[in-house]
Amino acid sequence: MTKKGKQVSRRDFFKLTGATGIGCILGSMENTARAAGASATGSSGLSTVPTRPFGKTGVNVSILSLGGTYNLKSRQLLLRQALKMGVTYWDTAHSYSGGNSERGIGEYFARYPEDRQKVFLVTKSGASDPDGLSRHLYSSLERMHTDYVDLFFIHAVSAVDDDVNTPEIKKWAEGAKAEGKIRFFGFSTHKNMAQCLMDGARLGWIDGIMASYNYRLMGTPAMQQAADACKKAGIGLTAMKTQATWLSNFYSDVGKGTETASQLTEQFVARGYTPEQAKLKAVWENADIASICSAMPNLTYLQANVAAALDKTRLSAEDHRILNQYARETASGYCAGCARLCESAMAENMPVSDVMRYLMYYHNYGRQQQAIRKFNNIPATYRQRLASMDYSEAERICPQNIPIASFMQHAVESFSDKGRG
Repeated sequence: MTKKGKQVSRRDFFKLTGATGIGCILGSMENTARAAGASATGSSGLSTVPTRPFGKTGVNVSILSLGGTYNLKSRQLLLRQALKMGVTYWDTAHSYSGGNSERGIGEYFARYPEDRQKVFLVTKSGASDPDGLSRHLYSSLERMHTDYVDLFFIHAVSAVDDDVNTPEIKKWAEGAKAEGKIRFFGFSTHKNMAQCLMDGARLGWIDGIMASYNYRLMGTPAMQQAADACKKAGIGLTAMKTQATWLSNFYSDVGKGTETASQLTEQFVARGYTPEQAKLKAVWENADIASICSAMPNLTYLQANVAAALDKTRLSAEDHRILNQYARETASGYCAGCARLCESAMAENMPVSDVMRYLMYYHNYGRQQQAIRKFNNIPATYRQRLASMDYSEAERICPQNIPIASFMQHAVESFSDKGRG
């Protein structure tokens, strides 16, 4: 592959290498893991994904979590194989795939009821009031054919004091635990992550937090301090959005980062793993991260991620240098989720960070319909003005130097009702 080659995404890599190429890499990694000795062995004698303590809960969870954003009713074999490989932390949400993520898990447990005790089951609610949380929880329990969930999250928190830190929410969580419906309680966050982690740590009653955390973010002082605060508070941390993909598809400076991307691919493939696997390994090097939640739509992705989890090889200084260089060169196409900065700079509180995330779903995750649906759920008064707002001050203070106005214009053109056709 030449240094001037096309930027390689996770999906493109599998196309380029083919079954033989990826098989060689996975085989090499699995052999390395066996030689080094895995932390656990399944009943079949094969190595299984290692586990780590989940905060102060006393529970160990697999360091790789199955992200259930997809319709799991049609992915029963994926669930079966994930469990055999030691991926025992399953993550879903009441809203995922219109409920078919949870229903798929329910179908699996109906068929293999003995496996329920092997799974650390997590679901999430978009509600932030006791009545809404109860409705979602009992609906989720019914869908998944289970009497309890191990961890229950309030989903997509952007400000802990607004969404979590109320006497009513705390009382609800304590009651649900007392009734045996949930074992642990916490929240997930896509934006203002460092502040949310710090605020969650000071509450003293949060068991777990899922946050966007990746090679771009983990080295920042704010995120390091926040993760340390959660460790001291005994909070179990789950990392998501670990690939930290950037929106290069329509970005005007399409050549930016291309040469480094080729170097990154060459560097990691030569060492026996893909850039995507290397990004997972970078996060796992922080022992305070209990698990990585990864959306794995098929067995190829599952096998690749499991191989990365089994591999004992640590990233080298050169590996980290290339990752950091790539992060710097492509920063202006990656939203770091610091919404309190850009959104507070606007005359109106426009949902800039949310729209950037929908663009990522659309361009990088292959979830076009979900992106369109989420965008069109934004109140019409905001959507109608999104492309015409003055973003100059928000762009000035953006740490990533993102051309926000261009991205918002693109979102309107791609996602609005007129853009569907």
